[in-house]
Amino acid sequence: MSPDASDVILQRMMSLHPKIIDLTLDRVWRLLDRLGNPQNDLPPVIHVAGTNGKGSSLAMIRAGLEGAGHRVHAYTSPHLARFHERIRLAGKLISEDALAAILDECEATNGGEPITYFEITTCAAILAFARTAADYTLLEVGLGGRLDATNVIDRPALTVITPVSLDHQSYLGDTLPEIAGEKAGILKRGVACVVGPQEDAALEVIEAQAERLGAPLLAHGQHWHAWEERERLVFQDETGLLDLPLPNLPGPHQIDNAGTALAALRHLGLGEAACEAAVTRAEWPARMQRLTHGPLVAAAGDAQLWLDGGHNPAAGTALAATLRRMDDRPVHLVCGMLNTKDVQGYLRPLAGIAHSLHAVSIPGEAATLSADETAAAATAVGLGATTAPDVETAIRAIATVDPAARILICGSLYLAGDVLRKNG
Repeated sequence: MSPDASDVILQRMMSLHPKIIDLTLDRVWRLLDRLGNPQNDLPPVIHVAGTNGKGSSLAMIRAGLEGAGHRVHAYTSPHLARFHERIRLAGKLISEDALAAILDECEATNGGEPITYFEITTCAAILAFARTAADYTLLEVGLGGRLDATNVIDRPALTVITPVSLDHQSYLGDTLPEIAGEKAGILKRGVACVVGPQEDAALEVIEAQAERLGAPLLAHGQHWHAWEERERLVFQDETGLLDLPLPNLPGPHQIDNAGTALAALRHLGLGEAACEAAVTRAEWPARMQRLTHGPLVAAAGDAQLWLDGGHNPAAGTALAATLRRMDDRPVHLVCGMLNTKDVQGYLRPLAGIAHSLHAVSIPGEAATLSADETAAAATAVGLGATTAPDVETAIRAIATVDPAARILICGSLYLAGDVLRKNG
């Protein structure tokens, strides 16, 4: 097949349903049944939901399992530069030929019936996983949990719920308990769930659902603790204490994400070597990622260039805490966001840290906020802002005025993906 065959099929799949998001499992169950129910043939599944930190926690769990010699499937979303990033087969990104073939099979089997892009591509990932030998399968929820297309595993080996906060309210509910209820929809009868740090209102909902299902909880602050001490990560659960290096993913919030991953690995019976691999070998692009080469780095000159895809108020708070911990360079933001996000809520924690913000529109995204709208939101929270026609222009402008700057491109995973594609 030609190198872009998968792109052609994916483009056709976008037209199979008029809505991008339509939360129900009926269409997924229909297609999986026609495909022979491959969800029943997966290696042991670890199902991960949450608002913030689920990608980082999943990356650390994968690093730990692979560090112990296991072959691991992983399904994540959205992708940044190429769709292939979403499907990792036994440790390797799916090849173009394999992806095109599995998408083609799912499209033909679906027979033109309505199904969303995420639903049919999730079915394709599950089919690919079922046909490839591995020891574990990591499934990251796309949106919510209860009605997410990944929520088709009757008895996973483990479920994980990372911190829940307000996001996607138009789909999941306007309050924290409502959103937590959707995330808790991945809990299964008798299956343990690792629970990351939660606000009380969210934890109460998760605990109530766990009690109804008889699902044992391994909850932060109760059954496990993780903290930084003398530039080390200390983890404690009911089986003992671990003294580990700090996570290689930067930011103080990664202590909690690492704790979640370690609690999961310990429950699965993995030892200290796997736990150390989890915190030292995890890779997760666009989460406070330092860019070190490429045309955008060249445009920055002597300035540092960083990239982060967080996009809700909790992510803004975590990003601000990360920046405070870094060496003392003036911080300048290049920011683009979607019109579905709480832009002021995201930017408010950053207003006291950043010297300026250059707002851009996200190329190719129909739901992008205009640069003018993002700049207005920044101004409203006390952050000096201007607009730029694109990221490279913004970088050059900042580097000219402040050559020793730390330039952070932020606000959206879609913007991050565009940056990674253009930066090579």
